[in-house]
Parts: sequence; C-alpha cells; structure tokens
Amino acid sequence: MTWSEAAAWITAWRATHQGQVVFTNGVFDLLHPGHIDVLTGARAAGDMLIVGVNSDASVRRLGKGPDRPVRSEAEREYVLAGLAAVDVVVVFDQDTPLEVVQVLQPDVIVKGGDYTPDTVVGTDVVRARGGRVVIIPLTPGQSTTGLIAKLRSSRVE
Repeated sequence: MTWSEAAAWITAWRATHQGQVVFTNGVFDLLHPGHIDVLTGARAAGDMLIVGVNSDASVRRLGKGPDRPVRSEAEREYVLAGLAAVDVVVVFDQDTPLEVVQVLQPDVIVKGGDYTPDTVVGTDVVRARGGRVVIIPLTPGQSTTGLIAKLRSSRVE
C-alpha cells in the first residue's frame, strides 16, 4: 500500500473507531520468533497495526551485509501482510522511517529492545500528538543475522 493510500485508510478508520494506530518498522528479512514477539507486542499496544518495511535499497544502505536483503521488499511486504496481527504494510525507501511516521501520524510507535524511547525515530512526532513509544524486550538468541550465519554454517557443499 502506498503512504497516501495508508493515510487515507487511517483517516477513514479513525472516523469510525476510537482506538489507537500503532506503527513499527524494520527489515523483516527472514521472519523469526523475535519478529513475531515485536509484531504481537505492537498489536497489543493499540487497535490497528501499520508495519513499515525498509526497501531493498535502504536495507543495502543500512550495511546489513552484501547479501541482504535475502528476500525482496515485495516478498517481505507480502509475508507481513499475511499475518493476522498486521493491518497495513508500507514500504519506505528512506534511511529512517521519519517521513512515513510524519505522513501516517500514528498514536504509538513500537520497537524492539535494542532501542530506547529516545533513540526511536519519530518519537518526537508521536509524543507531540500525545502519543507514546513502547519498547518490546528482545527475544534471546533471535536475530536474522544469526539465523543467516547458522544456515550458512550448516550448508552442505
């Protein structure tokens, strides 16, 4: 969904609902339990969950590694959109989700425990509207980088 389509959808939803719109974002390259914990926690923090997904180009700029992303942005968007906890998925090409947060104006931003409220991009936008930032503790032993390393080390050549 485009940002403008998502913004229009949020506006229509807010016209008929009293709940809070939640935003989280990430690469979501190979979904693992840590991703599910963040998405479930994000969903529990409000009534509608919007997930921002880094575009392929922005993932490469993040320096995640020469073979990242493993899955294309279209594949990552498709998988996330199929999850019951997720209402809307938008892709952003910028290095941070600040612009998409400014456009969508969520009530809550959720990030994983490798962040603090003060390091979450968009905190000021959400708090200026009376919103909040929620940090979900990291799930021990879960990371895409670790998963990729494990898969590589178990590869039969």
